[in-house]
Amino acid sequence: MTVPDQIRFDEPHAGLQRLAARFGGHAYDLHRHETYGVGLTLRGVQAFHYRGARTASRAGQVIVLHPDEAHDGHAGVADGFAYRMLYVDPGAISAALGRAQSPFVPEAVADDPALAAVVHEAFTDFPRALEPLAADAVMARLGGWLTLRGDAGLRRDHGATAYRAVRRARDFLVAEAPRTVASEELERVSGLDRFALARHFRAAFGTSPHRFQVGRRLIRARAMIASGIPLSEAAAAAGFADQSHLTRHFSARFGLTPGRWAMLARPSAEESSG
Repeated sequence: MTVPDQIRFDEPHAGLQRLAARFGGHAYDLHRHETYGVGLTLRGVQAFHYRGARTASRAGQVIVLHPDEAHDGHAGVADGFAYRMLYVDPGAISAALGRAQSPFVPEAVADDPALAAVVHEAFTDFPRALEPLAADAVMARLGGWLTLRGDAGLRRDHGATAYRAVRRARDFLVAEAPRTVASEELERVSGLDRFALARHFRAAFGTSPHRFQVGRRLIRARAMIASGIPLSEAAAAAGFADQSHLTRHFSARFGLTPGRWAMLARPSAEESSG
């Protein structure tokens, strides 16, 4: 019997979102996240293209994808694959580490029981929400692991002053996510000119201010779509010009269309009756 493709996820909290999924074949088109993707393959082989190479994660192996790095996903064996993924806000990692840079981990796939244990810990009682102290503990462990395996020693620190400035810009973008924000507004909020802001923002959070803001809109739209709200209504409520505008950004961010997302996130008959 073929097991249907499925996605289950929770709402982002304290810079952390959890997703569990299974696929029998093609999973995602090429796309990018503005978050880290830290995952664990549970079954089968998860194959993907990342940073110019084709790689694969087998059962028990962990995956680390850096913000804004394009990747796709599909089954590497006939039986498909299942996995768990943590989408981690680079700003939360920077805060946990007490510095302005987000580490880069060159090795996308690894045999690492310690990191696998962190992912398992994060999924305790999933999909019930993590308790705040548990979320803090997961974030602290992830920060330490990313630093240990990353190339932070080779990257220039941009300083505490710039970090405070881009945090102000980031908080402003979160608050104003549904509307278009002008460059002049971010310059006033941060105290940096737009080009310095773009450099420091990417150093701290791994992406650009615009992609970060669009990501906030998409997370809101994705939750609305999964709850059954029509695409046109979700697009308007999340700040997109129309449904086609939402679809373009949704596909680029998640690697699948809003319609397919709605189908994969829909509870099965067994779950609905249980």
